[in-house]
Amino acid sequence: MAGHLPFLGRGLRYGNARNVYEAFFEGHALNEALQEKYYKWWYDWARDFVLNDPDLRVTKGILFNDYPLGHHPHHDFHLKNKRWALYMMDLGDLLRDVIWPKLNDETRQKLEKAHEAFLHELEAEAKANPRPPAPEVGYFRHT
Repeated sequence: MAGHLPFLGRGLRYGNARNVYEAFFEGHALNEALQEKYYKWWYDWARDFVLNDPDLRVTKGILFNDYPLGHHPHHDFHLKNKRWALYMMDLGDLLRDVIWPKLNDETRQKLEKAHEAFLHELEAEAKANPRPPAPEVGYFRHT
């Protein structure tokens, strides 16, 4: 089931024509408000995990002084309407590289099931308030 968590995918960073999070949001038809809701779910979970882990509280706790977390907060750059995908890149790096290795199999499975249930809720909300269709811009879409 781990393949369903976007931060565990390969190639999240440079060299891809599309950001995996934007593709994930588009694939699940999540509009901007639902993207923020998805981000907030992971942000809250990661913050609670970090602040309840003695080592991570000291080394990574400062990251949660601001919302959203990361290098890109409050900047949309030239990537209009893709900010939640950018924010998820920073948070996803923390989830994948720091938090995920600390979890045991049982905790990972519980988290994956909770994520799946939350994603179903978001998809139901997305049906009521659909995302604007993606423009057709050819093979190389810039996120």
